[in-house]
Amino acid sequence: MIGQLRGTLIEKRPPRLLLEVGGVGYEVEAPMTVFYSLPEVGAELTLHTHFVVREDAQLLYGFASRYERELFRSLIRVNGVGPKMGLAILSGIEADRLAACIRDQDTTSLVKVPGIGKKTAERLVIEMSDRLDKLDGAPTALPGPVVVDGPPDARADAIAALEALGYRYKDASAAVSKAGEGDHDSSEELIRRALRSLAR
Repeated sequence: MIGQLRGTLIEKRPPRLLLEVGGVGYEVEAPMTVFYSLPEVGAELTLHTHFVVREDAQLLYGFASRYERELFRSLIRVNGVGPKMGLAILSGIEADRLAACIRDQDTTSLVKVPGIGKKTAERLVIEMSDRLDKLDGAPTALPGPVVVDGPPDARADAIAALEALGYRYKDASAAVSKAGEGDHDSSEELIRRALRSLAR
């Protein structure tokens, strides 16, 4: 299993990034909370990873902290929550806040997170409450977003990222259009605001 990667950030197109390690480029899918704090392309980056092997694909998921990865692993063990939904959930809420909601049995806050309905929120509280204290690592607040000028296709990248997280094109496009506040918004900024809009 590939548990950690450290290398040079080559490309970031949410929800995927490309990390070069020893001359090999690894495609990694990551929650948006990771993209908010990514360094510039060309910088060194370390990710804690979860490796999934399926009949039709081999997938790597990357996280900023060991705790965030362990929370993801716990999420995908919940009935009805797979890697795609787990990624969407962690894109809408930071790991430590998600853990706090589960500990406090705060289903009201959980259902505001994109990808979590009432039944899923109840399952998360029931199935994960006892697991949280056993997770490796400790809750840590992720760094704030790095705001950079976005490329001309930032909106297209943002829509594609939301589609990859499970949203329909029509809803993703509308949310990104509503989220656009300036001509130089990065795709990460657009996605963050769009996710907030979709959660309402």
